[in-house]
Amino acid sequence: MNIGQVTVSPLDLPLREPFEISLGTQHHANNLLVTVETENATGYGEGSPLTPVTGETQEAALATARAAVELLEGKNIADYRELVSEVRTTFPGMVSALFAVETAIVDAYCRERGVPLSELFGGSPDPVTTDLTIPILPPDEAADRATRAVEEGFDHLKVKTGTTVERDVARVESVHEGAPNAELAVDANQGWSPKETIQFAAELESRGIDCSLIEQPVPADDVVGLARTRDAVSIPVAADETVFTPEDAIRVVREDAADILNVKLGKSGLLAAQDIASIAEAANVELMVGCMLESAIGIHASAHLVSGIGSFSHVDLDGNRLLADDVVATNREPTIDIGGPGHGITPSR
Repeated sequence: MNIGQVTVSPLDLPLREPFEISLGTQHHANNLLVTVETENATGYGEGSPLTPVTGETQEAALATARAAVELLEGKNIADYRELVSEVRTTFPGMVSALFAVETAIVDAYCRERGVPLSELFGGSPDPVTTDLTIPILPPDEAADRATRAVEEGFDHLKVKTGTTVERDVARVESVHEGAPNAELAVDANQGWSPKETIQFAAELESRGIDCSLIEQPVPADDVVGLARTRDAVSIPVAADETVFTPEDAIRVVREDAADILNVKLGKSGLLAAQDIASIAEAANVELMVGCMLESAIGIHASAHLVSGIGSFSHVDLDGNRLLADDVVATNREPTIDIGGPGHGITPSR
């Protein structure tokens, strides 16, 4: 059960199409892959750094993961909680690198035990259904993308916003016209002020467009503004970039700043994500799960968390469906079929 070799390498994955949000445009997912080997198993973990969100470049994340190797080699994989805690204490804030390292550790442990990752969170590896994200596009292109998504089987769509209220309303209206029966959510990625968010919600209401949630409308550090926005709009408000840690989740709950907490493993990692979920459940706050532009490795790890905990109301795990090529053969349908042992993904590239 002792850890033998740990390897760290870049994992560069081109996207099917450019992916624009209010924080910038990506053409590639510049990720990292961590492999943890024991005598009888190999675990895989992935991180997807995005500087405006995680504060890391790919180079910095790779350097952190490589520096963590000496903390792991020779250690007993059964002590995975202690190992994860030591790595996170040693390299605070390097969330993408730590997500990759932590996932590889926990995946190797589960594969040694022959159990699916979901069992660590209390459930069996049942299929998970995701939405699909429409990036920032001109209205006609957004409508075409929405129509295509419905044809592929998606009935929940998330529309990226956070530019100007006028442009964002036009985009959401076009998506609604292209997919009139789909449930719509919007994600501003910190792009609005409270005033703009209130204006946006009023414009949607005047057009008779229903919206299931507004995700992170204001800057991540503006918890007061987030709470003000939540009080002023009837659409549920989700906290995403505001919540990286369980402590962040406690602050949002105490300040009544959001209706929904977005648990994203690329921010918190696996074990802390379980703590955030417990906080949300105790406070009667809804749970959402999100992702970065991750391959099946990161997406399936998140899907195991969802399946194991079983209380997520909103699932946004479409990252690998936006890639030109995944690390394994992947369907582009809404259903994520997961298995084991571990998260069940052994990359072929």
